Amino acid sequence: MRRSLSALLCSVVLLAGCATAQRPDPLEPMNRKVFAFNEAVDKAVLKPAAQVYEAVLPSPVQLVVSNFFGNVRDAWSAVNLFLQGRIADGFSDVMRFGTNTVFGFGGVMDVATELGFERHGEDFGQTLGRWGVPTGAYIVWPILGPSTVRDSIGLPVDMKASPEALVSVSLTRNTMTGLRLVSTRAGLLSATKLIDEIALDKYAFVRNAYLQRRRSLVYDGNPPDEEEVDPMTAPAADPAASAPAPTSR
Repeated sequence: MRRSLSALLCSVVLLAGCATAQRPDPLEPMNRKVFAFNEAVDKAVLKPAAQVYEAVLPSPVQLVVSNFFGNVRDAWSAVNLFLQGRIADGFSDVMRFGTNTVFGFGGVMDVATELGFERHGEDFGQTLGRWGVPTGAYIVWPILGPSTVRDSIGLPVDMKASPEALVSVSLTRNTMTGLRLVSTRAGLLSATKLIDEIALDKYAFVRNAYLQRRRSLVYDGNPPDEEEVDPMTAPAADPAASAPAPTSR
């Protein structure tokens, strides 16, 4: 098992390392097209559904839905914390998940927060980042939205740990997926309205915000001061400056 995990991590490092040898957004032309497609889908389907969801369902019911999906994420967060070597935080999320599952009626009530158990919200992309896997190029996926090479590698693993993946009945699984998407989109209605109002280039705004947030999450809100030098945008060295000074005879 260890050898398999080591081989996987080596492959991930090589793949992400190749991507970081380029500028942060080498796929920008394609990314912008996918971003425009996602915006069209959001405008036609997701945003209206989220607005209806917010208008029809009472706030307590929306909170129940959010708490349920959040509780499952807490269990996966605990696994990632253990993989990162953060044992105390891992046990904290285990206690959080157990408390909400037992005393919160399957996670629909967030009792653990009232008891002081902090939500960490770790995913496999963050775990890879903690182990030194480079971010890689920025990628926009259809429907799924912003990502990077590293987060894209972690995404299938995260999806396997979603509540929908635990359900075998297709109708139930699809219903849960739709409900999760609409619930998440409803929670972003205010934020996206603000972005629409202030962002001159929405694509660039979302990209920069995503990359900064992910960097902050990997380093638990305390990223290093030194940014990685981008070889595609760093100024070229002046040959004259690096040439040895002529010696006087």
